[in-house]
Amino acid sequence: MNYYVGVDGGGTKTAICAASADASIIISEVTHSASWREYGVKQVVENIKKTISELPTGTDGIIAGIAMGMPCFGESEAGDIALTEALSIEFQGVPIYITNDVEVGWAGSLALAPGVNVVAGTGSIAFGKNELGETARCGGWSEFFSDEGSCYWVGRKVLELFSKQADGRVPRDELYDIIRSEWNIKNDFEAIDIIHSEYMTNRDKVASLQYYARDAALAGSNTAKALYREAARELCNLVFAIQEQLQFKEQPFPVSYSGGLFKTGDLILPHFFACIEEAGGKPVSPRYEPLYGALLLAFEQNNSEQLPQLKKRLEQQ
Repeated sequence: MNYYVGVDGGGTKTAICAASADASIIISEVTHSASWREYGVKQVVENIKKTISELPTGTDGIIAGIAMGMPCFGESEAGDIALTEALSIEFQGVPIYITNDVEVGWAGSLALAPGVNVVAGTGSIAFGKNELGETARCGGWSEFFSDEGSCYWVGRKVLELFSKQADGRVPRDELYDIIRSEWNIKNDFEAIDIIHSEYMTNRDKVASLQYYARDAALAGSNTAKALYREAARELCNLVFAIQEQLQFKEQPFPVSYSGGLFKTGDLILPHFFACIEEAGGKPVSPRYEPLYGALLLAFEQNNSEQLPQLKKRLEQQ
């Protein structure tokens, strides 16, 4: 029996899913990071091959096509070549579609339909495809100088606001009080040591500072509320840029969204939705998770006649 595989590669973990050709069987597994920059191409590819080979497809299971969303793909010519060559060796004769992980997010959230998907997690990025099949990516450059509107960006802004409120450059409010309480500091300059020792080399911890902004905003902090409005505008700029490139025929065009920042609900969603409508879009909730987006791409590339059956099956998952 033929199986088609979707791979949602991530920096922390990689989700892998296989479905039989008629989509009657869907199985999945989670494994280690797919970041070749951190772990090397050889280790990443070998781990993916091992995980796929251990999926319970039975003795007669044949992998007939794979779609992979991989972090950093499309950002390094040498890295793309090395990754493609290594996968070709490990999966000889198997058609493999490799793309950046942002495309599998779009594929899942919109079920392959034209539109834009915006991700605001630790980082921020957007991807769109129009009715002609043309694609565009926006954002996702690096938290070092970009990723505006992401949890990392908000976390860094939290530190900026705390320092300004500590100095008196802007009025103090609940954000200032929450950080002093959470870090148990009496001298504001103690924050410098905490930031250097615990946060500066830890991307995820900086992103977690977004929770201080959330708590402060819910407690009434005007500066924290304004920060979420600014984040919404930055994320909408990604959509404006993609619309400018792709010129969607459908108006308004669908815009899905995912990632931890959107889980703050009313702090950001009304502002984000209003901006999306300004850009000519209509907000829609994601239909499927990125793992299933990868599986949809695998079917689209290799077994397109069964796509309706797969979508029906995923609705039942």
